Amino acid sequence: MPKGYWVSVYRTISAPEKLAAYNKPAAPAVKAGGGRVLVRGGRVVAHDAGIAERSVLIEFDTFEQAVAAHESVAYQEALVALSDGVERDFRSVEGID
Repeated sequence: MPKGYWVSVYRTISAPEKLAAYNKPAAPAVKAGGGRVLVRGGRVVAHDAGIAERSVLIEFDTFEQAVAAHESVAYQEALVALSDGVERDFRSVEGID
């Protein structure tokens, strides 16, 4: 069964304090949902129309698990803390195997 992933690229971080407030409840929510952080921050080299900003990649055992973790009460509460503090491209995607 293909794995699921959260792929998130931050276009702008206008309120670092909101990102920090989001990270506190988001990390345990992701873990409780079965997520494993593969990439968080670090060095970025952007290609084509890419953005050299903060990138996050989280792996789940299945696509359905990735979607459910995003919809969980715990993660939705974390999003309240983030509110308008960042602009990001966030998606749940299915792996190929």
